Amino acid sequence: MADRLKNKVAIVTGATSGMGLRTAQLYAAEGATVVLSGRRADLGEQAAAQIGHGASFVRCDVTDEADVRALIEGTAERHGRLDVLFSNAGGPAALGRVQDIDLADLDAAYNVLLRSVFACTKYAAPIMRAQQAGSIINNGSVAGYRAGFSSSMVYSLFKGAVVHFTKLAALELGEDFVRVNSISPGPIATDIFAKFAGMDDAASEGTAEKVKDRLAKATPIPRAGLVDDVAWAAVYLASDESGYINAQDILVDGGMIWGRRFSESDAGRQAMHEFLRG
Repeated sequence: MADRLKNKVAIVTGATSGMGLRTAQLYAAEGATVVLSGRRADLGEQAAAQIGHGASFVRCDVTDEADVRALIEGTAERHGRLDVLFSNAGGPAALGRVQDIDLADLDAAYNVLLRSVFACTKYAAPIMRAQQAGSIINNGSVAGYRAGFSSSMVYSLFKGAVVHFTKLAALELGEDFVRVNSISPGPIATDIFAKFAGMDDAASEGTAEKVKDRLAKATPIPRAGLVDDVAWAAVYLASDESGYINAQDILVDGGMIWGRRFSESDAGRQAMHEFLRG
């Protein structure tokens, strides 16, 4: 065990699988007391038991304000403080053209992807302000930067709002030494791709491995992103090593957001030259 997060108390939402689970594991390995949360109590209890090091699980539906309040205030009461909040919970959103999207589906995605992040920050803020210390980390996405990086415009819309909300909150809470940053993953091999395809939680388990080869073709670094790539970024933002980092979004995307691979653009150049000479 290392001690980058020694004596810190951390909450991770959406911690029963994927990026959230791996982050909770690393937080504990780095010395933090971790509270995992999610909707699936069986998986959460099992994960907390496997992590050990004082880890616990609290069932929380992040779309329910009462659940969020109980999670955050209960953690602070039980452990005497709250140092880190990783608002990671999320999920797929409605697909289709704007004219075809049901507004009820829009509202449901808003509740999961954006409102929950606001709610978590709302209840963590007074605790961290009173401590004059804390790190809030929100899970954004490269899809929040550019159209076409998600199959769902709704998902892109709310992830873009998460990144902007992070900056707004950071400039407010920073005055009380509470840092707010976000992480925007690119093509990370998780089961969210299966969920976008309409598969339920059970059916989507294990699909992350299947998409790795396809994702490896999307970025300048020719491999799929891994949950560890995001989790280690979350460790850095939770630690005192990032004590002067505030209002930032860390892109964990292998560089894909900045354009095509050199080999692809070079092949296009050569093809154009051959065409013109031709």
